[in-house]
Amino acid sequence: MVVLHARIMAPPILILRDIHLSFGGEALLEGVELAVSPGERLCLVGRNGSGKSTLLKIAAGQVDCDRGERFVQPGTTIRYLPQEPDLSGFETVLAYAEDGLAPGDDAHRARRILARLGLNGTENPARLSGGEARRAALARVLAPTPDILLLDEPTNHLDLPAIEWLESELRDLRSALVVISHDRRFLNTLSRATLWIDRGTTRRLDKGFAAFETWRDTALEQEETERHKLKRKIAAETEWLHKGVTARRKRNQGRLRALLDLRQDRRVQRQVTGQVALAVTEGKVSGKLVIEAKGLCKSYDGHPIVKDFSIRVPRGERIGIVGPNGAGKTTLVNLMTDRLTPDGGSLRLGANLEMVSLDQNRDSLDPGMTLRDALTGGHGDTVSVAGVSRHVIGYMKDFLFLPEQARTPLRALSGGERGRLMLARALARPSNFLILDEPTNDLDLETLDLLQEMLADYPGTVLLVSHDRDFLDRVATSTIAWEGGGRWLIYAGGYSDMVAQRAAPTEKAETGPANKSGPAKPGKRKPGPAISNTSRKLSFKEKHALDTLPKRIEALETETAALRATLATPDLYARDRTAFDAAAAALSTAESGLEGMEEEWLALELLREEIEGG
Repeated sequence: MVVLHARIMAPPILILRDIHLSFGGEALLEGVELAVSPGERLCLVGRNGSGKSTLLKIAAGQVDCDRGERFVQPGTTIRYLPQEPDLSGFETVLAYAEDGLAPGDDAHRARRILARLGLNGTENPARLSGGEARRAALARVLAPTPDILLLDEPTNHLDLPAIEWLESELRDLRSALVVISHDRRFLNTLSRATLWIDRGTTRRLDKGFAAFETWRDTALEQEETERHKLKRKIAAETEWLHKGVTARRKRNQGRLRALLDLRQDRRVQRQVTGQVALAVTEGKVSGKLVIEAKGLCKSYDGHPIVKDFSIRVPRGERIGIVGPNGAGKTTLVNLMTDRLTPDGGSLRLGANLEMVSLDQNRDSLDPGMTLRDALTGGHGDTVSVAGVSRHVIGYMKDFLFLPEQARTPLRALSGGERGRLMLARALARPSNFLILDEPTNDLDLETLDLLQEMLADYPGTVLLVSHDRDFLDRVATSTIAWEGGGRWLIYAGGYSDMVAQRAAPTEKAETGPANKSGPAKPGKRKPGPAISNTSRKLSFKEKHALDTLPKRIEALETETAALRATLATPDLYARDRTAFDAAAAALSTAESGLEGMEEEWLALELLREEIEGG
């Protein structure tokens, strides 16, 4: 274990020493160390599958290690929040939350925390959503005010108000914290020390998560340098050995033994786990205009969910959608993608859209299905990725699955592994429009980095529903935020930009996507085009084009649909090659014309709105 920046603190009240654990002959933990002192704020980080959750269970006393020592100071109270809380056996949420109380605890604290988290305690645990179950489990572990809180992904399925409340609550607690989370902002706020699980061992940094990634990268670079030096030394000693065979019979036995030791060191040295290889299968290029919505409305039982919402989304926009659970984020997405009929308003989707969705609840995963079948659809051993047929084992390796996991039932996968599987399935399908609903749940930080880079380079359009503030800041070019009463406003930039604009009374939310000039990389967002409104009016030609273009676009869309249907005729190519070529050429011309018309109409609409707004 490596300890940096040691400081004086009270003796540990929880110690794990030289912890070893194997599953199926594969070593997961090899000599892991953990020490928690009173009031300490420790984050536990590492790749998916590195053993973070298992170590937390060992610390909680729920899993026994193969070898090692667990010490808990007598009288110390520990509460553990699992990733997937089990509320079975309780009639109400309040009964479940109060079951965690010990004699002497405040009997009313559980009820107060439930109320603060939006639950009244009378709910049936069997009917809770994932977010509600997580809130109930948080109330259960927070109510007793234990000496040590062990929290495994506490922000999963929580909305932003709940996450911010939880940050405040934990910051004020006297309890020691050991936290696993993919939420960078959450870790930066709460952690004061970092424990890194890497290839079965632990390294400790006595600084918070904000300093971790730079420290980790430096450590890995130094390790790679040492590995390169070891390789060169082995090569030199091996050359000496080979020369010694012919030059003399009696060799330097000490030097020979040293060479054998070097080779053994290289054999036992565990290599850095490979990175997930994220590559999206791109579909056809969509039209310049992806979504054009005017005055969309949707209500349920007289309660407005979406009220008078208008937006124009050009190709390449990456739009974040934020709001509390139950506000209607999914309803808004379904309205914007024509999956739900609005009560009022109009919607027009652009040409050539190929939508692919990532389901946050993973309802499409059959627990009894094997990993291989989930990727191949149960047919054969190949997956089509970017138009290329690949063997399923090779594609599995891109997402850090081992070959022997091919026949593993999905029920045996961890939360992070299920998250990577959903990404693998979604990214293999051709798309130019990604709809991602909480894609960051259960993913490790390295995979999140790669997903962020992939989305930044993605040439299509992205709708992103997320409660991860840091991820939104890194990815979104504009943000749609719930304002209450069915009102949704559009702000330029990511989550932090949205908060800043809300706080500034002179700033107004956009009525359309922030970056009308096209997609921009995170951190390099482009402002919309500057258009002067002074003494500017639409010309007769521009007004005429605005009036006639929609009908011309509609007619051309009908024509392209008919041409695609013609080309889809099974035997047309073999029966009449000339007709096939003519239809293909006509389709290409029509699609180019359609794209030009949409671009012209969008530019004129933007100009009209700028003039009228001025």
